[in-house]
Formats: sequence, C-alpha cells, structure tokens
Amino acid sequence: MNEACPCGLGAAFEACCGRYMGTGVATPDAESLMRSRYTAFVRGDAAHLLATWHASTRPRSLELEPGLKWLGLEVKRHTSLDATRAEVEFVARSRLQGRGQRLHERSRFVREDGHWFYVDGDLL
Repeated sequence: MNEACPCGLGAAFEACCGRYMGTGVATPDAESLMRSRYTAFVRGDAAHLLATWHASTRPRSLELEPGLKWLGLEVKRHTSLDATRAEVEFVARSRLQGRGQRLHERSRFVREDGHWFYVDGDLL
C-alpha cells in the first residue's frame, strides 16, 4: 500500500519519511528530519521522536496527546547556519476536541556523527 506521506511533499510514505523512521538511515538535512518528526506525530511514533531529539534536551519519555489530529504542515524556511547547525520554521495545523490549533515554530537542529537531531524551538 502506497499511502501518501503526511509531511506534505506528495510522495508515498515509504519513499519519503518512512525511509528514515526506525531504519537508522540519516536524513540529508534538518528540513527532512523536521518533516519526519511531523510524520511521527501524525502516526503516533514516539520512538522516532525520542530517537531524533538531541540528548541535551530530550525528555525521558514522551506522551502524545490522545485525540489530537494533525491536519497539515507548511515549511516556511530552512536555514543552514553551517555544516552542523540549521533552523527550520514551520506551521503545523491540528485539531483537538473539534478546536483548530496552529503551531508556528522556529526549530533548531544540530548534526552529529552524520545524523541530524532536534534541539529545541521558539514559538512564533
């Protein structure tokens, strides 16, 4: 089954974010990691979220909001600061108990040993 990837690029899940989730395959850039993390939220994959969170800021566990439905992702900007640091600004829309929500964030990422990791972000 070739379901569409939730990240919004229009590709099939397995050819898009699915190739990075639980496989050990490194994303080529911070935007790809951010898209795979959004997809993990959509699919309820807390393991991928924790595995791609930098150890310096990663929580011990992660409880995903039950009943939260993710509706779409828009990447506004991907900025490479240097070979090991990048920022991604995005808007993710969701609905919880019939109420629409919008998450607008500028996220920071670092690259270590060939893998990108989410560090933290600022809500905009």
